[in-house]
Order: sequence, then C-alpha cells, then structure tokens
Amino acid sequence: MKQKAFVIGFLIFLIGLIISLRLFYLQIIDNKYHDLSLRNALKKEYVIPERGYIYDRNGKLLVSNLQVYDIMAIPKQIKAFDTLKFLELTGIDKKKLISNLKKAKAYSYNKASLIVPKLYKNEIALFAENILDFPGFFIQKRSIRKYHTKSAANVLGFIREVNPVEIKNDPFYMSGDLIGKAGVEKAYEKILRGRKGVKFFLTDKFNRKIENYKKGAMDTSAIAGKDLKISIDIKLQEFADSLMVGKRGAIVAIEPQTGEILALVTAPSFPPEFLSGRNSSKNFNKLFRDKQNRPLLDRGLQGAYPPGSPFKLITALIGLQEGVIQSNTSYRCNHGFKYGRKAHMFCHCGANGRKVKLPWAIIKSCNTYFANSYMKIIDKYENPAKGMDNWSNRVKQFGLGKYLNTDLPVGSKGFIPDSKFYDRYYGKNRWGSTYTLSNGIGQGEVSTTPIQLANVMTAISNKGFYYTPHIIKEIDHGKIPIDQRFQTKNYTGIDSIYFSPVIDDMAKVYTQGTAKYSRLKNLELCGKTGTSENKIKIDGKVIKLPDHSIFVAFGPKNNPKIAVAVFIENGGYGATIAAPIASLIIDKYVTGKISRKDLLNRILDINLEDIYKMKFHEN
Repeated sequence: MKQKAFVIGFLIFLIGLIISLRLFYLQIIDNKYHDLSLRNALKKEYVIPERGYIYDRNGKLLVSNLQVYDIMAIPKQIKAFDTLKFLELTGIDKKKLISNLKKAKAYSYNKASLIVPKLYKNEIALFAENILDFPGFFIQKRSIRKYHTKSAANVLGFIREVNPVEIKNDPFYMSGDLIGKAGVEKAYEKILRGRKGVKFFLTDKFNRKIENYKKGAMDTSAIAGKDLKISIDIKLQEFADSLMVGKRGAIVAIEPQTGEILALVTAPSFPPEFLSGRNSSKNFNKLFRDKQNRPLLDRGLQGAYPPGSPFKLITALIGLQEGVIQSNTSYRCNHGFKYGRKAHMFCHCGANGRKVKLPWAIIKSCNTYFANSYMKIIDKYENPAKGMDNWSNRVKQFGLGKYLNTDLPVGSKGFIPDSKFYDRYYGKNRWGSTYTLSNGIGQGEVSTTPIQLANVMTAISNKGFYYTPHIIKEIDHGKIPIDQRFQTKNYTGIDSIYFSPVIDDMAKVYTQGTAKYSRLKNLELCGKTGTSENKIKIDGKVIKLPDHSIFVAFGPKNNPKIAVAVFIENGGYGATIAAPIASLIIDKYVTGKISRKDLLNRILDINLEDIYKMKFHEN
C-alpha cells in the first residue's frame, strides 16, 4: 500500500515538474507567444537609405537628394477619420485619396502603402500635429532627386514609384518605393539604392510610439547607396545642348582611348527636374503624349537612320582589306554611275568624266567610286550570297547592326542586311550586287544610330579597335571596379596599315573637301560629311523635304582626344549644320574655348521648327 502511494505521489510530482518546466520555458525562455501577444502593439518601420550621388567626370555634382515626407497607411489599422480635414491638411484631392486607399487594400491589409507622396517639411508639419486623428496613418521620410544641371535628362534618367510587377520580381521593394526608370538611375539602380534599415517600436492603443522594442536590439541601420562618377563632361553636354535649340537630332561624343561617353545629347529634350517631385507623373504623361517632338526618345541611342556618306569610310576600309581596291585604284565618274539596263546612281563629286581615286572619293564623297568598290567586294566571291555575308560580317565588326552592349538601358541595333534578307526579299539566287548597290554609300537597307557612328570614328582613330562605349567612370570613388568589358579592345578585323591613308584623306575633307568651311586653324581634324534623303507624301504626291544633315569627326588628327557624330533631322547637307556643330564640339572640348565665333553664331541662329511642324501636320 505504501509502495502504491509512493508511486502515485511520484507520478503527481513528475507531472507537476513537467508542467512547471513547460511553463518556465514558455514564459521565460521561449518568447514566441509573448511576441504574438505584442504583434498588435508592435510597429515595424523601414528606414529608406539615401540614394547615391552622381558626379560628372570632373567631379561636378549632378544629382543629390532632397528630403521629403510620405504619408503611409496600413489598411488594417485604419479607423473612421475626418476626410475633409485629411484633404485640407495634405492637399490631396478626394478622388485620388479614395483611389490610393483602394490600391493599398489591394496590395496588402497588413503592409504599409503610400497614400500621399513627396510632401515638403512645411507641408507635412500640420498633418504631423494632427496625426492622432488619423489612426493607421504614419509619416515616413524619404529622399527625392535634386538636380544641379538643366541638361542630360536622357543620361541621368529619373526615378518613379515601383509598379506591382517590380514588387513581385524583387523583394527589396514595397508599395511606395522608388526605382530607377531610365538612364544611369536605371542602369545602376542596385548600386545607387543602398540597403534599407528596419526599426521596431511598441505602440499604445492610439498607434503612438511608446519605446523601441527590446531597446533596439532587433533594429538594423540603413546603408546609403554608392556614389557614381559618370564619364559625361557636363560643360560639354550643356554647350552641345545649346547648339541643338530649334533642331531635332543627336550629338554623341566619345573618348577614343577609353570608350567613355563625353556627351550624349538628344533634341528636343527637357530639364531633368521635370520628372522629379510631386508632379512627376503628370509631367511624364505630358512628355509621353507629345508625338510631334517625342522628347522621351533618345535619338543618340534609339534613332536608327541611313548613315549616308560616313558609311563610305567602311566601304573603303573593307575594300582595302579585301584587296579589291588600293589607294590608286580609279574609276571614271561622269556625274554618276550607270549599272544594269537603265539604272543610274547620281554623283555630285565634280569629277565631270575624269577618273577618281580614293583620296578624291573621300574628300569629295564620290558615289561612283564607292558603288564600284562595293560591287567588287560582293563579286569577289563565287556567288553574291557569300560575298554579301562576308561584307555583312565585316561591317558588324565595327559595331554596326547590333547592340553595342553599353551600360545604358535603351538602344537600337540598326540594321545591316545579309544574304538571308535578300533571299527573302528577291528569292534565292535571284539577286546580285547591283540589286544592293546603295548599301555601299550608306543608303539602301543600311541603318545605324548616332552612337554607332561615333563609335566607328573611335575605331578609325585607333586604327582598328574600339572600347565598348560606356557612361560609368567610377563606382564608390573607385572602390568598386567597373565592368571588365569596358576595358577590353574590340577589333574591326581591318589591318592597321589600311587606316593611315583613310585618315589622311579624312583630314583633307577639312582642308580641301566638303567640310572646308568648318575648318579650325588651331586644330587638325578628320571628318566626313553625310546627307540622308528625306521624303513625305502629301495628297498622294511624294514631296522632298530638306535632307538629314550628318557629320562624323575626330581630333586632333595625330592624338585623338574626342570622336563625334552629329545627326540633324532635316538639316540639309552635312556641311551645312552638322559639320560646324562637330567642329565647335571638338574645339570646346580640346581647347576649352571657341575659336570660330562666326560658326557659333550661325548655328545658334538656325531654327528648323517650321519644317518640323509642316512635316508633322502633313503626315
């Protein structure tokens, strides 16, 4: 009996001990249920990091930050509030408030969403004083971009609120967060954005902060984004912008020794602050709807145009490499080139029936010479298809007909045809070199972008290679290396010995040829004019508008520091507008001043808006 009582007593003791130990574990050691009880009183706030600054190549600050305040809300915690008072204190309209609250509920009942964005300090003060009247709402600090230049909007880009797809694809982002949407801001988003911090607070029944949870032991600090130094020379960019007033087109300037982009101008454009601040969405829609000027189109990267006569330089180099021409190879030019039964390609080089050699062909831009050279390149092989594919591959080695793999988020690859293209168009074995003759002079099916043409100039100035064009110069003051692809040479497949005669002839374009009126006495430059035809239909009739004006150049000749491509829509002959602009750009960058005030004043006085309006309304 005593033994039975002992066993029962021991079991009772053991059960009590187990229960006591479990209670001790749950109440003292394991905080799970304690934390669950705190969940309704625990507030989690994210600390938005300061976005990295952006500087130009010379250390001039281009983009910094301006502190603003967002009104956020957690739908589950929202209780009835005075709507009229909310509208008065925040300046938001009722329709927008209702819409944002609906979006917040659709996003999450338990997570914070943005309700009123980008209020300045003086605008948030009254709401902060009355925040107890609006349960479920709280204020969050963040930064928007502050710009220190009126230029380079296409380069710098802009930031906007994330959309649902971006939130789904990257757990870093929450509703109301900002993300880079264009330019450098988009290309280097993960470097510029930094890392969020988190703070936990205990709150009372009015959702007021009482104290830091666990004395901040669970908090993490925000880490600011890294600073960037980009390759743009902002003084050159601003100067180039001034030359493009009243014009449409692009200017691209590259440093040949590095591939760094010195200026990337598209016109028309807009000030970068236009897409910052509270009205950024409204302003973006205004720009997007402007179908006449298309200010959101970066013509330097996305504008694909026939390259015209600058392409003749590539035809010459491929012809020399293939051995089908030499510098003294000559063709008779009688105001053009007749081929086939009735076809005729006109030429205005001024040979007037005389024989033309390569120097004259480059200096005076002879269509006859380069049409013959192109035919020999294609006809060198046993059939046109093989000749065409060889030509196409050689052209693409200059970076044409493909994306250049820059660090900018937009671009066009243009077009360089091959045999498959013509087989589809004409039928297999039903075409020859004369069918594609216009390719040899930069017309026909060939199209390129201004940045590709500027890159061709770097390849020629380097006598056979180029570095992939890029906008980045330093990351975090040089602590983080830039991509290795920007430090790797890309070879054109043309032997260096063939570049010297072409470069010499390009220098004579300035002294004896089509660009002689844009010559600089203090610098020896190399260039090539181009003119691209432009026609529209009005009432079923083809009307010829002023041609597109194109010019490519680099300088100085013996120590090239800058390569430039200029494209002016409806600017006329290449020598008329594009060539003077290129000379002014090179002069400004190399010498820091303008030696030809007459050129500057003439370009500043040119306004082509009437032509653009006519073209737009008649289309």
